[in-house]
Amino acid sequence: MTGNNLAIIILAAGQGTRMRSRLPKVLHPIAGRPLVGHVLTTAGRLGAEHVEVVVRHERDQVVAALTADYPDAIFIDQDEVPGTGRAVQVAVDALPAEFDGDVLVLSGDCPLADADTLRSFLDAHRDADAEATLMTAVVDDPTGYGRVIRDADGGVDRIVEQKDASADEASVREINAGMYVFRIGTLRRYLPSVGVDNAQGEMYLTDVPGLLRRDGSRVAASVVSDVTVTFGVNDRAQLSEVGRLLNRRIVRRWQLAGVTIIDPTTTWIDDDATLAPDVTVLPNTHILRATTIAEGAIIGPDTTLVDCEVGADAIVRRTDATLAVIGAEATVGPFSFLRPGTVLGARGKIGAYVETKNAEIGEGSKVPHLSYVGDATIGRGVNLGASTITANYDDVNKHRTVVEDEVHTGSHTTLVAPVRLGAGAKTGAGAVVRKDVPAGSLAMSVAPQRNIEGWVEKNRAGTGAADAAARSRVAE
Repeated sequence: MTGNNLAIIILAAGQGTRMRSRLPKVLHPIAGRPLVGHVLTTAGRLGAEHVEVVVRHERDQVVAALTADYPDAIFIDQDEVPGTGRAVQVAVDALPAEFDGDVLVLSGDCPLADADTLRSFLDAHRDADAEATLMTAVVDDPTGYGRVIRDADGGVDRIVEQKDASADEASVREINAGMYVFRIGTLRRYLPSVGVDNAQGEMYLTDVPGLLRRDGSRVAASVVSDVTVTFGVNDRAQLSEVGRLLNRRIVRRWQLAGVTIIDPTTTWIDDDATLAPDVTVLPNTHILRATTIAEGAIIGPDTTLVDCEVGADAIVRRTDATLAVIGAEATVGPFSFLRPGTVLGARGKIGAYVETKNAEIGEGSKVPHLSYVGDATIGRGVNLGASTITANYDDVNKHRTVVEDEVHTGSHTTLVAPVRLGAGAKTGAGAVVRKDVPAGSLAMSVAPQRNIEGWVEKNRAGTGAADAAARSRVAE
């Protein structure tokens, strides 16, 4: 049951002290999104009429981090009254009075509850015709979780939080997963009756099922088969574990879609990345944020791509690239560094130990090795010799270099921007080009070579070089 008959409340008001972080817990990222961002993304897939996020700790930082990516979310401020019950109460009060559907309550630190699981959960709630339905799981170690206490007939009787549990209650292995569905009327009726008479002095949402049972109303429980969907994050160790589980899901999804991933354990793919069939990903590769990779491309090993676009049949090896475009059948690496604004044309090459930045490199052009190309426009069929650099910074401003089609530079050429090399031009080895070079011209920096006889023996007496020079002179 999804759509206009549903409101979703996401609890994101907690401080998360066990994270020991200046960053609010729900903003800690995994798979390219903050924890609460994954919950919001899943909520969007359910098509709810209303999505509310309850905030309190560092509320301005949380709202600022989420507003751009989740413009339809409504942020609700929790007041000084602590507890999940109060958080849901202020969110319910903010819903339109005419709303009469069901309310799905999710935790902002539980990113593994996927849309299919939540659809099944909602369906179970409707099929049971219950006032409230709890998501539960059976675990080997229930420490830290609220226990689900059932009555003699197997129905849900109440939920007992860890700090309020007796020894017998604490031994129960069925836990409350912290996700609920309520009829909106149930919440409006019972939340005002929830008090703070407990070890934590908080207004527990989990008291509502007990109140319902007291009045003879039906409370259902839906036990999930995959306990990992209930996993939340309270500290850095759990953040790492949940991140690993989510990455494993993402990797498997792409494998089933036709992507070859040689070593899933060392491959990390963010949730927003897109890979086409017949892409091959080699070990120790990170494909991050909104990176897209076209069919037949080979990525890795030891490669990180952040917000990049890779064309069909391209090869990218041992490369670090951010906000770069790599054309079809192009080759990059090894040991290349592509900074933002790099655009490599089809069948182009960026080779070993090359750094590029804000550079357009045309179709079939090559920057094979040991070069820096920044703030430059490189035409088609260009070959930049080893150790060619664009000197783009004059200590005050950045300037652009333009290299037209079919230019070939000699090794160790320095192009001092702003400068233009015309089509078909060439440079000699070691040239320092400070002026425009006309099309078809050869630019050279020529100075007579001067040999100073005896310099080493005079100025470096006693060194191995001086001794070797002396021996050579005697041999002559």
